[in-house]
Amino acid sequence: MLMPRQKTPDLTVPLLGGGQFDLSAEDSPRGVVICFYRGLHCPLCATYLTEFEKLAGDFAERGVASVAISSDGQERTQAMADKIGAEKLRFGYDLTLTKAREWGLYISTSRGKTSIGIEEPPLFAEPGLFLINPDQTLYYMSVQTMPFVRPHFRELLGAVDFAIDKNYPARGEYDGPI
Repeated sequence: MLMPRQKTPDLTVPLLGGGQFDLSAEDSPRGVVICFYRGLHCPLCATYLTEFEKLAGDFAERGVASVAISSDGQERTQAMADKIGAEKLRFGYDLTLTKAREWGLYISTSRGKTSIGIEEPPLFAEPGLFLINPDQTLYYMSVQTMPFVRPHFRELLGAVDFAIDKNYPARGEYDGPI
């Protein structure tokens, strides 16, 4: 189980447009927001990532980098980036399900075509949202077993402002006896 204030697993995936996202090499002064999304087949993901795209510049102004990652391949990831009109948000692809599980993401099986007529992959990761500090320790995380009821990026941005203003530490770090 991932724990706040402790180092997260390493994470390296290829990025659309070339290069790779390597969490250990990120150099944003206040860390990175990682949004794991289900894939092109998910209409809720497109809506969610549209909100993320709109706020990626606001996160960057606060020194927080942004990336959206799924287990989709390059072609489907490019289709998602095109669908939401991505200009600021980086997109990573080819997340292995082993790595997804290491990050605490839930894995689902295909139910065939979705409401938008796109086939689900045989297996894929459910959504997760993470704010990782520059030293690669966990600050915030939220994982879902379903595509519904996700944290809002505007609220996360407000939380970043609060954390900066109050020097607020990551919470939920206690793992001793109860």
